[in-house]
Amino acid sequence: MIVNNSLDEVKKRESALKIIKEIINDKGRDSLYDVTGLSGGFIASDEELNLLETYVGPAIFEDELQIVGRKHLGGEKVLAVNRTSSGILASILALVNEGDHVSHFLAEFPAHPSIPRSCAIVGASYDEFIDIDKFTIPDNTSLVVVTGSTMDHKVIDEELFKKVIDMAHEKDIPVLVDDASGARLRTAVFNQAKATELGADLVVTSTDKLMPGPRGGLMAGRKDLIDEIKVKANQFGLEAQPPLILAMVNGIKNYTEENLVKAISRKEEFYDLLSEKYEMFEKTPTGVMVSEDSLKNQIEKLNVETELSKKDCCFLWAMVLLKDFGIITIPAVGMPGASATIRIDLSTQDVIDMDLNALYEKIDDSFEEFLELSQDVEKSKELIFY
Repeated sequence: MIVNNSLDEVKKRESALKIIKEIINDKGRDSLYDVTGLSGGFIASDEELNLLETYVGPAIFEDELQIVGRKHLGGEKVLAVNRTSSGILASILALVNEGDHVSHFLAEFPAHPSIPRSCAIVGASYDEFIDIDKFTIPDNTSLVVVTGSTMDHKVIDEELFKKVIDMAHEKDIPVLVDDASGARLRTAVFNQAKATELGADLVVTSTDKLMPGPRGGLMAGRKDLIDEIKVKANQFGLEAQPPLILAMVNGIKNYTEENLVKAISRKEEFYDLLSEKYEMFEKTPTGVMVSEDSLKNQIEKLNVETELSKKDCCFLWAMVLLKDFGIITIPAVGMPGASATIRIDLSTQDVIDMDLNALYEKIDDSFEEFLELSQDVEKSKELIFY
């Protein structure tokens, strides 16, 4: 394997950021196509930027965040944290003790690594389930977690969602929903209710996923629980600072479902286009994706021999897409533990109006280049650690 651990993933990400900088310097921002669905944004006026002082900022923007945040997520109170992972960690620090248990239900493995890692920090046991018939809540459980939409945008069935919440509440156990992208994907595309409307006690979402906000986390839910979590967030430096809070407010204000709805109609055409030549693509709610297994199977069907692992193949193709075609995908720029699935999200601002044939040509050409490069381990390593 080329990428063996979290440090290697950090180095890979640094390589990708270096390439992005080179492209911007040489060709300009318009030569980049962010298809991660995480492009986010930082919307702020000059007047607002002048108020971003350590204590002035919160005094001005936190009240407004309570208003727009509750409208977006529901609940009695909201809390801004510096990432969704920070909200998960703060919640587990506040609500889970050593020797406790956390049960987690999601639509598809794997879970986001921040959840089991946070449990390990406090010394709690942890189980995750995708089969409701096998889902259990042991007597020492202090928190149940539900993932609304997985890292690869697999959305939980709403009836199962409600059933898990009911099972937890029968034992007086609070439910935290990891709705990083689901807070918009579930509601806008699948017409599901907000997590809090389904009975969840807490929900956390990423304010850069499928909306024009910054990379940050926004929590909402029961006031008593949010207050406990806020204490831990402040104790461990997990709270969002004024610039993030301002950008969250404006990101929520500027969020519309229009791009998500438009992407749904375009993905069918794009999938059909890709499927004329390739068998590896699968549909997502707002685009297409290629999993580790699907990519490896496609390589084998083409009788191409490579010593690379299936995960390394995803990383390598992502780096080819970035360096030579300007296409940014999660396997290139993602944090350690992020999914290696190559996802092309058509709802992003860079490609929402892009000609699909032009996008197809970039992906097709990049794949041919990837196949050739994958047969040379040393050259593959040079690109991944550029």
